[in-house]
Amino acid sequence: MTKRPQNQVYQIKVTLKGIRPPIWRRLLVPGNIDLYELHNIIQVAMGWENYHLHQFIIDGEYFSIPSEDDWEPVKDERKIRLSRVAPFERRKFVYEYDFGDSWEHEILVEKIMDPVPGQVYPVCIKGKRACPPEDVGGVPGYYGFLEAIHDPNHEWHEEYSEWIGDEFDPEKFDLDKVNAMLKGTA
Repeated sequence: MTKRPQNQVYQIKVTLKGIRPPIWRRLLVPGNIDLYELHNIIQVAMGWENYHLHQFIIDGEYFSIPSEDDWEPVKDERKIRLSRVAPFERRKFVYEYDFGDSWEHEILVEKIMDPVPGQVYPVCIKGKRACPPEDVGGVPGYYGFLEAIHDPNHEWHEEYSEWIGDEFDPEKFDLDKVNAMLKGTA
């Protein structure tokens, strides 16, 4: 296998598993970032608020920030570079956020390429649909939430509408807003 230069850029697609139509983001990130930095980028790009625990699952191994409260040992994500766990294109692995709601994201390395001079990374180049609200109850809870907010006669309509406000549009994705926020992660 040919060794890749350290400054390669990864085009990754982050797709929230179990939701149809899909919620996803396409990102360009430096290959030499560690998994903790990737976690922070995913949080911003997807629209999560970083309230909960997370982990990466790669080839049956778990990567996160080790804690004495861990049920199973995890490898320290701050010491592992993206280029190490995904040295080639078409590589897939899982990012899980919020162990209660269990939001699983498929991370697919679509391309590995040279950086564009003058381009700042990370950057989101495309995406579809809004991220579910925090603490909505995972995939089944999200579907129930969508049903309730779209049906004024639903028993939970008023409660969910007060909780989320009028601003939630499941089809909305604001690329400019995401990229403005990603500038703070560089």
